[in-house]
Amino acid sequence: MDETFLFQNKAALLLIPLAWAFLLFLARQEKRRSGVIRLTNFDAFRDAPKGLAQLTGVPTFLRLAAVTLVIVCVARPQMVGQQTRDVSVEGIDIVVALDISTSMLAADFKPRDRITVAKQVLQKFIEGRPNDRIGLVVFAGEAYTQAPLTFDHNVLSDILGNIKTGLIEDGTAIGNALATALNRLRESEAKSRVVILITDGDNNAGNISPMEAAAMSKELGIRVFTIVVGKGGKVPYPSGPDFFGKMSYQEVEIPVNVELLKAIADEANGTFYRALDKRALEKGLNDILNQLERTEIEEGGGYQQRTELFPPLLWLAVILLALELLLATTRLRSFP
Repeated sequence: MDETFLFQNKAALLLIPLAWAFLLFLARQEKRRSGVIRLTNFDAFRDAPKGLAQLTGVPTFLRLAAVTLVIVCVARPQMVGQQTRDVSVEGIDIVVALDISTSMLAADFKPRDRITVAKQVLQKFIEGRPNDRIGLVVFAGEAYTQAPLTFDHNVLSDILGNIKTGLIEDGTAIGNALATALNRLRESEAKSRVVILITDGDNNAGNISPMEAAAMSKELGIRVFTIVVGKGGKVPYPSGPDFFGKMSYQEVEIPVNVELLKAIADEANGTFYRALDKRALEKGLNDILNQLERTEIEEGGGYQQRTELFPPLLWLAVILLALELLLATTRLRSFP
């Protein structure tokens, strides 16, 4: 990796001579205002320690050095390294279609409710795929793209963190979710283009049937992997806080169409998985990736890694200012 030193805000360095001129002017003014003692002889000072008077300029020097360091910090010194992303070993294009219908609040998905655990696992999944482009589609009664295919996984993680149930009209539009995800992958040139559909229910909304979407996926050569979270049937569902403010739950019937999700995966050359807890969901995602072929994606390219150098300089400036104040108020203070 080639590294280059630079200042992000180089113009700030122009403040150094101005700061020096101003501080030296103030020091001269202080010296003129300081008191003067007139003595008829110096016998009383003949045995005084030698050399102390020569150090009376030290506080001023420390102040100049500290202010200079602060200005250098404002200029933001950095080491910039040029790195190349190794895309030859990865390069999978993945769109995750995440169900955010209210049924995902069911508390049968250990260790918490379905939506919370699914988001936690997906965050970890995104962090572990630095060389893959990942996009995100969310759906309930309708489907929307939250993030197109991207290498910027920090932004993707932020988007995922803000997702919650209730953002979309309720329902489970599996067909629309698949169609939206396929549209994000249509122009991709990666050898492995996949949709990972994570849901807990049955298709009951939208204007595109799931099997029509699966057929489109097969025609485009995009594989679809389906993951059902939760057990289905009667599950604990939040009914609101009780008298003491603690969330209470009641048993609610939430149907899941396992056969439909298996059929989608079979039609689209994928695999169906069932996850009853966090560990099973993580395993399902890892199994999916092990089946995919890697390729090179031109957008991988190179990128810059910047290291900020100002923090230790700022600490040194604080120390110098503290030392200047200490000396200016003790043995090197102006006399009288």
